[in-house]
Amino acid sequence: MSQCTEGPHTHPVEERLRTLFICSLDGDSAAYHVFLQDLARHVRALLRKRLPNLRDDVEDVLQEVLIAIHKGRHTYRRDEPLTAWVHAILRYKLADFLRARARHEALHDPLDDFPELFAESEIEPAEIRRDLGKLLDTLPDRQKLPILHVKVEGRSVEETARATGLSEPAVKVGVHRGLKALALKIRGGGKA
Repeated sequence: MSQCTEGPHTHPVEERLRTLFICSLDGDSAAYHVFLQDLARHVRALLRKRLPNLRDDVEDVLQEVLIAIHKGRHTYRRDEPLTAWVHAILRYKLADFLRARARHEALHDPLDDFPELFAESEIEPAEIRRDLGKLLDTLPDRQKLPILHVKVEGRSVEETARATGLSEPAVKVGVHRGLKALALKIRGGGKA
């Protein structure tokens, strides 16, 4: 056992982790192994507090943090507190995770959230087309075209992407945001 890993674990977290990490930077692989185990426990606890409703994602974010620390270990300045450096990496990885999750959720919202826009009506088809055309004309093309192709013409998202030059995620987002804007206009909510 090296002097970095031996003895009781009575040191405060910062001192213990910093000692182990500096020993590992100096070539002590056993210290690095203990450092990673201790750090994982510390970061996991922090993530569980910050992601209480996303327990299944804690381990994925933890792995991203540990990988970032491993890859960036050469950037650590020995005169700085280790936990501040670790927490900065944790904040960035957590922000990346939350941004990616928000994008993922936005792209997977159901496209049929607003059935009242396309409900059966007793109005003549010509009137419906005219009114729908007027409503769609109030939207920017990045919303109008996806709605026209996907919802009115019944094309797939893939076909719409090819026809409009938009990406498939942009088509989905355009439909979702456009329908939301139209629903607000129909309900009298004003501008979207």
